[in-house]
Amino acid sequence: MSSSEMTGKATSEASVSSPGETVPEPAKVPTTEPSGEATASESPGQEQAPEPQKPGSQALDPAGPEAAAVPATTKPDPPSEDVPSAPLQLTLEDVSHSSVTVSWEPPEKLGKLGLQGYVLELCREGASEWVPVNPRPVMVTQQTVRNLALGDKFFLRVTAVSPSGAGPAAVLDQPVHIQEIIGPVLPSREPTLAFPFCLRHPHSVGLSPDTCFHAEAPKIRVPRHLRQTYIRRAGESINLQIPFQGKPKPQASWTHNGHALDSQRVNVRSGDQDSILFIRSAQRSDSGRYELTVHLEGLEAKASIDILVIEKPGPPSSIRLLDVWGCNAALEWTPPQDTGNTELLGYTVQKADKKTGQWFTVLERYHPTTCTISDLIIGNSYSFRVFSENLCGLSDSATTTKELAHIQKADITAKPKGFVERDFSEAPSFTQPLADHTSTPGYSTQLFCSVRASPKPKIIWMKNKMDIQGDPKYRAVSEQGVCTLEIRKPSPFDSGVYTCKAINVLGEASVDCRLEVKGGSLKVSLRAWP
Repeated sequence: MSSSEMTGKATSEASVSSPGETVPEPAKVPTTEPSGEATASESPGQEQAPEPQKPGSQALDPAGPEAAAVPATTKPDPPSEDVPSAPLQLTLEDVSHSSVTVSWEPPEKLGKLGLQGYVLELCREGASEWVPVNPRPVMVTQQTVRNLALGDKFFLRVTAVSPSGAGPAAVLDQPVHIQEIIGPVLPSREPTLAFPFCLRHPHSVGLSPDTCFHAEAPKIRVPRHLRQTYIRRAGESINLQIPFQGKPKPQASWTHNGHALDSQRVNVRSGDQDSILFIRSAQRSDSGRYELTVHLEGLEAKASIDILVIEKPGPPSSIRLLDVWGCNAALEWTPPQDTGNTELLGYTVQKADKKTGQWFTVLERYHPTTCTISDLIIGNSYSFRVFSENLCGLSDSATTTKELAHIQKADITAKPKGFVERDFSEAPSFTQPLADHTSTPGYSTQLFCSVRASPKPKIIWMKNKMDIQGDPKYRAVSEQGVCTLEIRKPSPFDSGVYTCKAINVLGEASVDCRLEVKGGSLKVSLRAWP
């Protein structure tokens, strides 16, 4: 392969195992990604290149005054013409919190058999063994090492490999330190956000010497339900979890009304992303403003949370019966001395009759301290009591009137006007007589008439002037002056003259009609006896 074919650049990514892990056996060549120029690929027919040389078998290229920090190696024999020379311009391109990217240029001499690829190796600070990042040579001139841990510090070197062997290595002159960073920013622009570390050789990544990296500024995210006063009842627990952000890990602290927390009552636990304040059993003294402060390298963020611990109020201080008139009573009371550490929702007024002793609610959530109770029953004596009410409920006790309210009868004598009593006595008279009727055998039929009389008359039914009371074939009903006779399944034998007679102490009256069962023409006759 000629040197003209190696002028292009390519990128590759690889993962590095943790210090305690062993390097797995080579499985496949890492995937390469183009970086804007042509990518060279490995020839499938080439043989696998020998392992890169150990630290003691090759010389290091001096790279500055701190080259002594690189793991010690012995000077090897001059490379033969069969192996390539060292890659050129090994440069640190990018450093993040979990990866590092380096690039280089192809060597001047590729060897007689051509270049097979490059092997990137890593040596952690304090160790002497170089660990291959890509066990097999890859034809790329830029690689990204991923899955690095925060705090890692290591050296990197790259070796050009040909079928005849590996040439001398190009070593990065300074160790790479993995720290949690966001990105470069000039201190002159944001001096308050500057993170206190810089690259040892910023020119190697294309930055000016005064460029440094900054951390993520601290920020507190107060939950929505805590942005207004947080109300808890006495005896309940308080558990506040306040998330925040900032890198590296910020320091969190709490104050209560500007003073340090009482460690005997309040527990605080702060993590990387939140701070928890816990009170097992809240008391009214725990009310107030709690302020969370997050510090990070001279920066800080603050958030305030107002907590209100409440309990049931006390009863009204006193109550007085002002006046009683007619069926009314006027009351007056004074507000309670203890409102339960919150505003009152009102008062509940109740009354009780002396006879029964049962209490009934008259007014609920009533705000004034005076009221008039009406619709009291004449002749009864009443007691009154008043409760205070807030968000926790009614007060445990009530204030009761000492004296009773007696509802007395008014001294008024009625003087009725003269009244003439009327006599409604009346002898029987039929307002609706009986009517002649024709019926069909086997079908029940009814006879109707109406009578008026006072006092109530006695009703007697007759057939052909014979009393038929008690005969089961007939059913007689008299209601509100309407007299009814039902003839059950009549036959021609039931034809005849039927009479209804009404009798009281003032006289009697009767009416009759003719009933014909299936036969003859309809004959109407009406007789009345005095």
